Amino acid sequence: MSGEIARSRLAEEHKSWLKNHPDGFVAEPETGSDGSVNLMVWHCTIPGKPATDWEGGFYPITMHFSEDYPSNPPMCKFPQGFFHPNVYPSGEVCMSILDEDREWTPDLSIEEILVGIQHLLDWPNSQDPTQICYQLYIDDQNEYKRQVRKQALNYAAGPQS
Repeated sequence: MSGEIARSRLAEEHKSWLKNHPDGFVAEPETGSDGSVNLMVWHCTIPGKPATDWEGGFYPITMHFSEDYPSNPPMCKFPQGFFHPNVYPSGEVCMSILDEDREWTPDLSIEEILVGIQHLLDWPNSQDPTQICYQLYIDDQNEYKRQVRKQALNYAAGPQS
């Protein structure tokens, strides 16, 4: 039953996204080679905010939804090795709104999650550092910003849809 609730909610989210979504963002369910749609996995792109060191980058992120969604949050993952203090080396995002024991609420939409992650890029959470680059963020802002701009160049291709 819960899987049906998750798929129904995700189908509604997809319809809503197709009608209206923030500029530069991409979010679409995974499509198999046979044309089947997997609503439980979404491939997304988050643009870097203008006037930040992240600007110019289009950052790929995958959202994995459980059968218990929306009771439980999706797991959101950047590519492995993504440079950010609140992203594990595996790529998983550490963020309070993605933690069912903290600030997750079933009312959050995919759009709100992606916009929240976009905000997190430029405003790391000092309460949830997951990588050693947090120390760089604290100790050497110039080098941290240089690394961010380098990463933005690596992801400058732009959204594919």
